[in-house]
Amino acid sequence: MELSVLNIKGEDTGKKVTMSEEIFGIEPNEHAIYLDVKLYLANQRQGTHKSKERAEINHSTRKIKRQKGTGGARAGSIKSPVFIGGGRIFGPRPRNYTFKINRKVKTLARISALSAKAKVDAISVLEAFTFDAPKTKSYLTVLNSLSLVNTKTLLILSEVDNNVYLSSRNVPKAKVTTVDLVNTYDLMNADRLLISESALSNLETLLNK
Repeated sequence: MELSVLNIKGEDTGKKVTMSEEIFGIEPNEHAIYLDVKLYLANQRQGTHKSKERAEINHSTRKIKRQKGTGGARAGSIKSPVFIGGGRIFGPRPRNYTFKINRKVKTLARISALSAKAKVDAISVLEAFTFDAPKTKSYLTVLNSLSLVNTKTLLILSEVDNNVYLSSRNVPKAKVTTVDLVNTYDLMNADRLLISESALSNLETLLNK
């Protein structure tokens, strides 16, 4: 599979890159993608939610009415969940939502995500670029040249470029990451992947380990 390399003006530079079939040409494994995305979202949860149950409520434990003869249900304590201010039944408790999946499954998930994007022609390769200073307008100009202003994009760089990252930070639907931080969620969440020419070989090396 070959793709043309574009510059930041959206013009074809005349260069071609060959995309590895082992990374961009496999049949996507949907279950691996599901597991890795689920793990990513689970890791975003703080798990600090908590509500008081009846044993933790600071109320009197006096029996509030006699057992029989009232015409109503029995009630032993104002802490009961049926009363206002009572404890919550099976309320949320602090917990860790993360779980483990094997490294090979994570790698398969990322390769599957890349192959899924390649399958629908949602990948563009860009010539290496940078900005002299962090300016949102500079990044918007690049997206406008590529006709992607209103498209959810993920730009993958070979290494951190603060000027590019800071320029993109205030652009809606745009995200910039590096090869070593690429994850399945971001790949699947983007409608268009923009991969810098230098990042492409690094990405293939990383995922072929």
